[in-house]
Amino acid sequence: MLTRRIAITAATVLAVVSVPVTSSAEDGPKGGDIECGFYDCEVSVDIPGQTGGQAGGTGSSPGGTGGSGSSDGGDPSDEKVCSYKLADPQPQAGSLDWEGHEPGDGAVYEQTCGWGGVADDTIVRMVWLADPPPQETVDPAVLAQRAVDSMTLLGPDVASPRAAGKYTVGVPMWMWVNQSATTYGPNSASASAGGITVTAIAKVSKIVWAMGDGASVTCNGPGTPYTSSAGMAQSPTCGHVYSKISRSARNGKFPVTATSTWTINWQGGGQAGQLTEVRQTNVQVAVGEVQVVR
Repeated sequence: MLTRRIAITAATVLAVVSVPVTSSAEDGPKGGDIECGFYDCEVSVDIPGQTGGQAGGTGSSPGGTGGSGSSDGGDPSDEKVCSYKLADPQPQAGSLDWEGHEPGDGAVYEQTCGWGGVADDTIVRMVWLADPPPQETVDPAVLAQRAVDSMTLLGPDVASPRAAGKYTVGVPMWMWVNQSATTYGPNSASASAGGITVTAIAKVSKIVWAMGDGASVTCNGPGTPYTSSAGMAQSPTCGHVYSKISRSARNGKFPVTATSTWTINWQGGGQAGQLTEVRQTNVQVAVGEVQVVR
């Protein structure tokens, strides 16, 4: 015997308890009604001072909605939306879940209904349907975006330039980022619904550096870490040379913004596509003049 969680609505409380199928109204709260099926028993209890019918209505319509489910003038956000799952195993013959029908005449489904997209405002119960409910129509592109939303995609993890560093006018600056799944990729996730699973893989395709002096540098990779053997050479992949000092800038530093473009390729449900996400990281860079020692 299973116990089902049934939510509280404004008019009626439906409580599901695990009791023998031979239970009668005397087993429930005073003034309530108990109806037991193979899977559960539903107890309806009126709340004093409130009016309305039982939450969930008859709810045996196999469409995406089981009635308007609206209150106080029919707010669209209160629309009842139901989904169905075939009960496995099916209830035994004679169970109240068959609603007077015999096994083989239609089937019993687990019906889940919610209102207004609120996760806690949900009723789960068993219903008989003469015909299978229509399959949920799912747009793979929507699932792809859901998969992306579940990822942790961050802005660039800037290794250079460093906020604590001191840089010099006319000296090549090498710029690069640390690479991880959340800051550079690849990063992958999947989302499923209606029997469809979509998998998305995200990776940074470019980083655009706004240098704070009016210049912009686009790098199609993570950049190359500087080594002392490079001397005064410019970075072969991602760099900049400041032509003025940052003394006149706010706080005496140039505001550098690194903007990464995440390119996400997805496939599933017989389709494939590409999405784009953008993230940013800011760093302050101090640039001064060459100090000559005499």
